[in-house]
Amino acid sequence: MVVENIGPALANLADPFVIFLMTAGVLLGIIMGSIPGMTATMTIAVLLSFTFTMDPAHGMMLLLGIYGGAVYSGSIPAILIRTPGTPSAAATLFDGHPLSKKGEAGRAIRASTVASFIGGVISVLALMFFSPVIAGAALEFRSPEFFALAVFGLTIIASVSGDSLTKGMVSGLLGMLVATVGIDPITGFHRYTFDMATLLTGVEFIAVMIGLFGIAEGLRKYSQGIDDDTDEAAQEMSGVFPSRSDLKSIMPVSIGSGVLGAFIGSIPGAGGDIAAFITYNEATRWLKDAVPAFGDGNIRGVAAAESGNNASTGGALIPTLTLGIPGDSVSAILIGALMVHDINPGPGLYQDEPELLYTIFVGFLVIYILILIFGLLGANYWARLINIPSSHIWPVILVLCVIGSIALRGNVFDAWVMLGAGVLGYAMRLRGYPLAPMVLGLILAPIAEVNLRRSLVLSGGSLDIFYTSPIALLVLLLSAAAITVPAVRSVRA
Repeated sequence: MVVENIGPALANLADPFVIFLMTAGVLLGIIMGSIPGMTATMTIAVLLSFTFTMDPAHGMMLLLGIYGGAVYSGSIPAILIRTPGTPSAAATLFDGHPLSKKGEAGRAIRASTVASFIGGVISVLALMFFSPVIAGAALEFRSPEFFALAVFGLTIIASVSGDSLTKGMVSGLLGMLVATVGIDPITGFHRYTFDMATLLTGVEFIAVMIGLFGIAEGLRKYSQGIDDDTDEAAQEMSGVFPSRSDLKSIMPVSIGSGVLGAFIGSIPGAGGDIAAFITYNEATRWLKDAVPAFGDGNIRGVAAAESGNNASTGGALIPTLTLGIPGDSVSAILIGALMVHDINPGPGLYQDEPELLYTIFVGFLVIYILILIFGLLGANYWARLINIPSSHIWPVILVLCVIGSIALRGNVFDAWVMLGAGVLGYAMRLRGYPLAPMVLGLILAPIAEVNLRRSLVLSGGSLDIFYTSPIALLVLLLSAAAITVPAVRSVRA
């Protein structure tokens, strides 16, 4: 079935117009994804109407090119200026920016490009060959399983807390507190809204993230003297391809993170940000004696995060195409793009539209090849941006942060949220509080809260629902082990 449909798919992709659409989509995605706040979801939503008059396969190639390009390029500002372009790149800055500070931004971008390609290819192959099986496994995730997954994600706080677990926990709890602002998802009561209509929908997570990393970093720069660039190392430009030693180092972790990221991405609602944090955490867990240490500029940390978040793209399409259930916000828009053409994603798609389906599969594979080519060719050019004097580049970055935050919902209030988060992030950095746990709390607290309360409603308040589910029980046990094993080791040491 797979082999006989690949031929017609390749014939469809040989059309010069289709090649142009894929190329244009990838380049547009790379540009938009590298601007903080300009997410893949936003870009695709804006351009969706342009595909309504196209052939369905043509329109999907443009949209998938934007999707893959934006998820990949979110790592570029994360590496260069410590500000993730997209939420899924938040884990990349842990090791990416320290590499940039050492003058190795080009090396970090090349590694992220290769890892993104590996993760993306693994996810597309999983989509092509194993999508029905993986979708069936993902469907086993109900409220108890999602709660367990969120708890497991929160254990990552221990890995990203730096030298002080206490300060990391405070930061994580602060993020969880901010996530409670808005309307209670179960009862509908207003929480911490202070009678402000703009807070009824909650605090925009991406605006907070831009403030915590982008604005806080800008405030730090200006407080140190914006014309003083002595802390910026000269960037080394050494060819187009990663070194053989780097390839050997990142290949195993990229493959492992790609497999795990594809599965996490196939769970509806999980997304690339959760996939990136979990794959990064698993890399730190398995490579405990890595040199340099994770967080100090380890190239494998960049590879783990980037392979994981890019693998989530193909993973998210698994429930989208096989079951008609969107895996993330982008795939929800893609469902709409197909339905405009009277094509309903779901089990019948394999029988009714096999040529379109395999054109999507093979086309997404080609898109990741284009990402690899453009990423490697552009790595040194991106790295040169860091050598622009801070007095020139940081005003532009701060303006882009404001534009990106307002563009999220067309709401000026989000810009004020971003600025407030920036001041908070700057104060936290001055006091040695890590910012990553706060982002984790913001992402995972709503998932944990909703699914905990929904599970208890379903069980009549009984906790049995968590340990009678094999998947939930297994994940909760892994969470407990993730917390206790490091604690026991530190006591013994």
